[in-house]
Amino acid sequence: MSTAPTYKYYASGTWREADSGELFDVHEPYSGNLFARVPAGGRKDAQAAIDAAANAFPAWAETTPAERARLFFKAAEVVKRRRGEIARMLARETGSTISFANFQQDLVIATLEQAASWVYLPKGEVLQTNVPGSHSIGIRRPLGVVASFTPWNGANILSWRAVLSPVAAGNTVVVKPSELAPVSAGLIVAQVAEEAGFPAGVINVVTHAPGAAGPIADAVFESDDVRCINLIGGVKTARLLAERAGRTLKRSVMELGGYNPMIVLDDVDVDYAVRTATFGSFFHQGQICLNTRKIIIQKKIYEAFLEKFVARTKTLSSGDPENPATIIGPLISNDAVTAVHQRVREAVAQGAVVRTGGTFEGKVYQPTILTDVPYAAAVSNEETFGPVVIVEPVDTADDAVRVANRVQYGLTSSILTGNTYRGFELAPRIQHGIVNVNSPTVNDEVHAPMGGVRASGWGRTGPDSLADFTDVIWINSRSSERQYPF
Repeated sequence: MSTAPTYKYYASGTWREADSGELFDVHEPYSGNLFARVPAGGRKDAQAAIDAAANAFPAWAETTPAERARLFFKAAEVVKRRRGEIARMLARETGSTISFANFQQDLVIATLEQAASWVYLPKGEVLQTNVPGSHSIGIRRPLGVVASFTPWNGANILSWRAVLSPVAAGNTVVVKPSELAPVSAGLIVAQVAEEAGFPAGVINVVTHAPGAAGPIADAVFESDDVRCINLIGGVKTARLLAERAGRTLKRSVMELGGYNPMIVLDDVDVDYAVRTATFGSFFHQGQICLNTRKIIIQKKIYEAFLEKFVARTKTLSSGDPENPATIIGPLISNDAVTAVHQRVREAVAQGAVVRTGGTFEGKVYQPTILTDVPYAAAVSNEETFGPVVIVEPVDTADDAVRVANRVQYGLTSSILTGNTYRGFELAPRIQHGIVNVNSPTVNDEVHAPMGGVRASGWGRTGPDSLADFTDVIWINSRSSERQYPF
C-alpha cells in the first residue's frame, strides 16, 4: 500500500487519539507493507476506557434482555454486510488465509446470533430455608467492568468471544487487543458495536505499541471498577496476570494454549486419519491454540500412516494468504519464524528426524513433520506455535493415553478409531477440556463449553461462561417479625 489508514482508539462511544499523540505501525506479515497506524495508548487512555465502562455499567446492567438481543442481531447484520472486507483485512493483518478469514466471519455471525439468546440465561432460583416466615432466593448479577485481553491468532472470532459473554451477562468491557493485530483483534469490534448502536461505554477498545502493555495493565489492576480479567492467550502471560489478579482479588477467566494430542488407534481408516491429521496440524499454519502438536499412533499402522501423511503434507500450497488456493500462509512475525525454526533445530540436534518441511522463505514456514523426537526436546512438550507436528508410535491404547497426559497442558485432544464406542470409552481418561472422537483437535461450536484444564486455563466459552461473569446474590426476606435470643 502506498498509504495506510490511521486509526483511533474507542472509549465512551468516541474515537480518540492517544494521550501521547503517538502512533505505531502495523505491517502485513506476508508482504511487509504498512497495514495501519494505530494509537500507542498508555495509562491515561486505559483509565479513560475504564471510566467509560464504569459509567456505562449501571444502565447496561439494567438493560432489558430484549434490548441486548436486538443489539447482538444488529451487530450480526453489520458483520454480514462487511464480511468480505473484514476477511481481507484479517488476511492482510494476521496472515490468515482467505478461507480461514471467511470461516472466522461466519463463526462471528453465528456467535452474535446465538449470544442473543444467552441474555435470557442468567436466572435465579428459590432456595429452601430453615427459618419459618422467611423467603429465600438466589439471583445472578453482573460483576461490573471486565478487562478482556485478546490475541492476534483467530483475531476476530476470539475478540468477539472475549466480549460477548461478559456483555450478554450485563457487564461492560474494556478490550486490550494484541499489538500484533490491534485492528482485527479489537478495533473492528468497536466499529461494529458503534454501527450496531451499543450504548457509549459498553464496549471500549484501547491499543498500545509493541512492548508497551505495562501501563495499561497497571491501570486495569489498580482500578477498583475492574472486577474481572478475561484472557485469551499464552501460559506465560497468564501466570503474570493471575498473580496480579490474586493480589487485587479480581476474578480471572483464562483460555490458554494447548499441546493437543491426536491418538490414532490401529483399527482406523488410515486415509481418513491422514486427512484429519493434516487439517488439525496445519490449519492456519499451526497458529491456533487447538492445532494438533503430536500424533500418537499404534505401531501396527505407523509406517503406512506416516508415508501417506508425509506425501499429503508435501502437496499443501503455501504463499500469499489472499490467494484462495493458499493453504499455508505466513507466520505472524519474524520472531515467530525464528522461534519455530529454533525448536525444530533443537529437536534435530537431539536426534529428531525431519520427514518433510523444516525450511522457510520469508515468514512462510513449510509444514513440518518430525519423528524420533525425545521427550526432552522442547517441541515434544511445549506448545510450538507454527506448522510443526510430531508423529510418535506406541504399542497400545493405554500407552497412547499415558503419552497424551504426559504434558502440562489440557485444552483439546482427538481419538481416531474405527470403533466409536472404543473411542468413547477412552475419552474420559484424557486429561483435556475437550476430547473429539473421530474429529480433529481443531473443532469448535458456539454453544459448546470450550476450555481447558490444568495449564490450559479455567473457565468456559459459550453459554456456560455466563457463570464466570456473574455473581450469585442471596436475597432473603421475611413476612413476619423474627425473634432474637437477646
